[in-house]
Order: sequence, then structure tokens, then C-alpha cells
Amino acid sequence: MRDYSDAFFWLSDAKIINCSYNSTEPSVGLKLNEERTTLKCYMGDTGLLINHAFDERGIVSQELYRKLMFGKLEVNGGMLVENIVAQMLRASGHKLYFFSNSSRTSAGDRMEIDFLISKAVTTSRHNISPIEVKSGSRYAITSLKKCIAKYGSQLSTPYVLHDKDLKEDDGIVYLPLYMTPLL
Repeated sequence: MRDYSDAFFWLSDAKIINCSYNSTEPSVGLKLNEERTTLKCYMGDTGLLINHAFDERGIVSQELYRKLMFGKLEVNGGMLVENIVAQMLRASGHKLYFFSNSSRTSAGDRMEIDFLISKAVTTSRHNISPIEVKSGSRYAITSLKKCIAKYGSQLSTPYVLHDKDLKEDDGIVYLPLYMTPLL
């Protein structure tokens, strides 16, 4: 990332984008491990993102919105859902961090966690919760399981946000997307 930091800061300060920075370790004090050269940029308004992404002829039709809402259009839903979750987390007061380890030497260390949030209460397991966002009906949580295996002693409750019902399985809490603001 050349020297675009001022532009990203301005856009973030104007609430146009939400920046998520890579934390090199999912532990207490995410800002201490913040890698400012690696970031994900989310639109501050998902409706505006949809408008920009699907604006082919200068106008987004109602038919297009209808097809998007009812799942009748093949699109990268993961990108849209992740943007929605980022927007909800920011609106709930969370700073956005993610964890990415793209180890070239060890496939076991290679993982990416969509979001890391600090919980208000620090437990004996610390206060960082990893979050994976899933948009489809069939998905894998390989990165989340690798993260728990490697950093489990440093983590609080791990979450998967998906479009299904609430459940808990093997220490992982699966939440419907609409419950994101409760984190």
C-alpha cells in the first residue's frame, strides 16, 4: 500500500468506509499487533455498495434489487454479507480487525479469520472472539478450527455468523446474522 493512508483515514473519518486491519496475533490488545499495511476496506453503507456494484447502465432497477433480496441472482453473496456484518459491528461500537496468516511454509498455519472483536469482559480465556461470516447453506470453518487449535488458550467464544438458527457445537456459537449487533 503506497502512501494512501491519508485517503483511507479521510474516507474512514467521513464514515464512507470501514477499515479492518490485520492483527498479527489474536490476543488481548489487538491494536498492539495491528499491521496497518494490510487492511480490508468495507463500504460504510451496504446499500450504496450494492448500488455501485450493480450499476451497469447508470440506474439500478427495482427488478435487480428484488432478485438480490430473494436469492434469484448468482452473485458473490459472501462479499455483501461480510460488508453487512462489518457495518453492524462498527455500529455496535467495535473496531474492526481480522487475522490472516498466509504462511508459505506450513499449510497448518495458513488461515484467515474474518473478524476479531474484543469483548467488554476479560475472562480467564482473555477477551478476543474470532468471527467467521458464512453466506451459503454449505460451508466449512477450517480456518476457525485452525485458529482455535493454535490460539485457543488466548480466545474467548468463537462465533460463526450464518443465515441459519442459533446453535452451539463443539465450543463454537453459531448465530443468525441478525444477532450480530448483540456481540
